[in-house]
Amino acid sequence: MSVHNSTGASEQIEATPRVDSGTLLGEFEALRSGCGLFDLSSRARIALSGSDRVRWLNGMVTNNIRDLQVGHGVYAFLLNPQGHILGDLYAYNRGESLLVDTDHSQLQRILATFDHYIIMDDVEVANLSGEITGIGITGPTAGAILRASGFDVSDLQAPQFADLAWKNIGITVVRSHNQSVESYELWVAPANLDLLREALVRAGARPVGAAALELFRVACGIPRYGQDIRERDLPQETGQQRALHFSKGCYIGQEIVERIRSRGSVHRKFTGFAVQGPAPVAGAKLQADGRDVGEITSLASFPAKSGQAPSWRALGYVRREIAAGKTVTSGESQLIVTDLPFGDILVNR
Repeated sequence: MSVHNSTGASEQIEATPRVDSGTLLGEFEALRSGCGLFDLSSRARIALSGSDRVRWLNGMVTNNIRDLQVGHGVYAFLLNPQGHILGDLYAYNRGESLLVDTDHSQLQRILATFDHYIIMDDVEVANLSGEITGIGITGPTAGAILRASGFDVSDLQAPQFADLAWKNIGITVVRSHNQSVESYELWVAPANLDLLREALVRAGARPVGAAALELFRVACGIPRYGQDIRERDLPQETGQQRALHFSKGCYIGQEIVERIRSRGSVHRKFTGFAVQGPAPVAGAKLQADGRDVGEITSLASFPAKSGQAPSWRALGYVRREIAAGKTVTSGESQLIVTDLPFGDILVNR
């Protein structure tokens, strides 16, 4: 899905913002069983050019840029030398350049880190955030909506992209990496955004807001940088194995990542929790057998249909030895450790 695991860092974790329950349920249903459309103006894009761009970025991030084919992308972490996560990003090979896509809240830190490590390298960095904006669409009918709007995306696999001409407008269509639901991003010049949005809405996409997107992110189990993934978390603890490549060669922080891999495991894991009883406090510690065993990083209350009670789900960390199905507590709340994504929430009952 196009709901990325990226946001600004915050010490205070909030549950899903309050929105009229009927509107929220309708928007969530669009994402779950139809096609939800949402703004991607919070994303930032950086172009890397120059003859050393591939070698240099390959030495900066945790995934394999060296063998990335044109038209393809990867998800990766940017680490410091101690293996701490400075940010997350997608990198796409556009042939004559590499394009880095991240959350706007991470832009300045990533640009500063890039600038720090470009020494004698032939690498040029350009911030394209004012030149490219985008729309995301997510849901089981997202592909059909695109085809009805005039986009042929049948050959795209995640995460791939294609540069297309649409109504004499250049648009990049990206197949987003979400194993739970079909998702796309459409990148376009800001001047053409309204025309694109109107066409997608006419084809049947429903605009959705931040509250519904946050619910869907939690349901899909997608961690958000700055909230679920922090600088203090180790890469393997986050559960995002797709961000790591263990035979690509050296990169900043690799020694720590390899040391963890050679030891076979980490002490904590990112997971989901089904809440029973009262809702826990966001950011709370989790206990089992009288000791702290984890923490909540995201919390969401899912709206229910008429006559049904809403249900709470959480994301967070728990000690690795606590398997799915086990119960931990937070105050008066009981939380059942649950594999991600939350299948019972995503199924349209």
